[in-house]
Amino acid sequence: MENINLFIRSIFVDNMIFAYFLGMCSFLAVSKNVKTAFGLGVAVTFMLVITLPVNWLLQTYVLSPGALAWLGEEYASVDLSFLSLIMFIAVIASMTQLVEMVVEKYSPSLYASLGIFLPLIAVNCAILGGSLFMQQRGFASFWTATCAGAGWGIGWLLAITAVAAIRERIATYSNVPAPLRGIGITFIVTALMGIAFMSFLGIKI
Repeated sequence: MENINLFIRSIFVDNMIFAYFLGMCSFLAVSKNVKTAFGLGVAVTFMLVITLPVNWLLQTYVLSPGALAWLGEEYASVDLSFLSLIMFIAVIASMTQLVEMVVEKYSPSLYASLGIFLPLIAVNCAILGGSLFMQQRGFASFWTATCAGAGWGIGWLLAITAVAAIRERIATYSNVPAPLRGIGITFIVTALMGIAFMSFLGIKI
């Protein structure tokens, strides 16, 4: 039940975009088209679901103080926590290469439309933020990290797809004042959706 609660909170309450504004660069740049936005959202979700559990294993069995005790008593006092950031980034970068190769092979059109933003998933602060939240909050188990990663990924996917759909409708049906066209109206839409998502703060499961 705790993991389900965490999963739902990660989507609606602790949403990476509307609560923490993480991953805004690719969010703003790619949310012009629903198909492209959905493709990037799926890639980010996959990355969070894979990297959070892997980084949890690294944190638990390698990096945290005393984590190497399983190698022997002489390693019980070793503390590699200072390597956390660089190790998390290395895992994320490795997984990004895998995602890029899969997308290029099975969906060349999506690969072409995402352009530079696909390899830039490696430096998407939403993905690194997920691993750092995992470390900060001290998730108790592999499955807790997996549920949180899935929730944050789906929340990011939901946010970018919803905003892309709204931007498409605005471009088709609305006469936005010239100074607000593009990024300006996107910031306004994102802020209003962030306020709307605040209504989920009182939900308890």
